[in-house]
Amino acid sequence: MYHDMRHEKVIYQNPFLSMRIWQNDTAQPTTEEVRLNLEHAWEKKQYFEWHYHEEVEFLLILKGEITAFCIEERLVLRKGDIALFGSSEPHTTIQSKGGSLSYIIIQIDLRKYWDQSTLNSMKHFSEVIRPLSALNYVYKENREVRTVTATHIREIYREMNDKHIGYELAVSSRIKNILLLLLRHDEQLQLNYNDNRLLDQIQPAVDYVEKHLSEKLPVADLSRLLNMSYTHFIKTFKKAVGMSFTDFVAYKRIKKAEQQLLTNNDASIAEVAESVGINNVGHFYELFRRYNDCSPKQFKDRLKNVGSS
Repeated sequence: MYHDMRHEKVIYQNPFLSMRIWQNDTAQPTTEEVRLNLEHAWEKKQYFEWHYHEEVEFLLILKGEITAFCIEERLVLRKGDIALFGSSEPHTTIQSKGGSLSYIIIQIDLRKYWDQSTLNSMKHFSEVIRPLSALNYVYKENREVRTVTATHIREIYREMNDKHIGYELAVSSRIKNILLLLLRHDEQLQLNYNDNRLLDQIQPAVDYVEKHLSEKLPVADLSRLLNMSYTHFIKTFKKAVGMSFTDFVAYKRIKKAEQQLLTNNDASIAEVAESVGINNVGHFYELFRRYNDCSPKQFKDRLKNVGSS
């Protein structure tokens, strides 16, 4: 039986560290039929039985084999491999082969690790444009980064269980070292935007968009918010983020609409469109198709079809 995508509430083991880490061991592999159904559903962009949470997630395989799915890619993970999922990024995993399976999962609210001393570096992990899963190529291609990160994850697990004096400091420093490894070895520049100094300038506008997606967002209002002229704002925004302000707002609205369609089966297409600030349903269909190669109705019907199969 298939279920709707669920929002997973993460209960922190230490609220000051804003994280949870645990080891999962199993010897009961998923049946071949279920695995094939999940593979087929992912290929058709159907995401039942998936979940998401506000925390970033790292997955380290200790034994066995797992197939991990996010919207954009499928990862086959074996002993020593690592997968990364971004904040609120839908994903799921399934045991690929028989035999025993063991892995460590660490879920972290990275926002709690931002302070005045790290702000300039941590902004790279804000996922303004793309989810952090775009960095999985680093773990796939760079053995040294993968090995060192695995050591950090194991040590975080040990520190959280032993709770010796200063363990919070040890855990926090290892988390930051994991992020530093990604930042230093991101050869594809997935964590970098065109001009990060400019990104600092327009960050208040980005934050405002995130909080007010359901409302009208005139460029003139945002330019006044930043004390910029209309022309200077649109030029600065595009240079900093890599897309126009209008395209950025559309992108964010469609991504939020996708999540609504995945998690709220009772909402009509018009209600979803209105909830993300698009009152013209025709325009909503046009934007949705641009980013998904299908209409929102087709997107929603796919989910119903999987649920009844």
